[in-house]
Amino acid sequence: MTPPAASLHADIVALLPRLRRFGRAVTRNHEDADDLVQVAIERALRHAGQWETGSRLDSWLFRIMKNAWIDEVRVRVRRDRLFAAEEEGQYVGDDASERHVHRLAVQQAISRLSEDQRMVVALVLVDGLPYKEAAQVLDIPVGTLTSRLARAREALQVQLSDTARIR
Repeated sequence: MTPPAASLHADIVALLPRLRRFGRAVTRNHEDADDLVQVAIERALRHAGQWETGSRLDSWLFRIMKNAWIDEVRVRVRRDRLFAAEEEGQYVGDDASERHVHRLAVQQAISRLSEDQRMVVALVLVDGLPYKEAAQVLDIPVGTLTSRLARAREALQVQLSDTARIR
């Protein structure tokens, strides 16, 4: 393995936790997220020559993941398959702590957002990418990103306040 290739591999390994976090936010399913990360890494390694040294590797990988997820959604629609999120039944009958209940409520609220809003929330609020970089990953103008983020925040506030009133 050449030194640049070894460095690229090490950098990808260092990004794995962030890639998995983004994958879970986008797919809403742990197994699908892991599959998405694997597909993205395979594509990145296969097309490593397309990555420009000096540019942000994380943004490049997030874009690959976004495109891979779009491909997967198209395939699922064609097959007319339906997947239930694991979280829906994972903790039934469990004495969950208040923090766990709150985290689950936030995850469920995020999962009810549109796909565009979920991706924006995952990149900006969860992963902490700057607006400009998140817009580049999603291939949208910064104004569109900020608009989606504002609508997502409003929707989350409404959903979470409704959840708090129910309890």
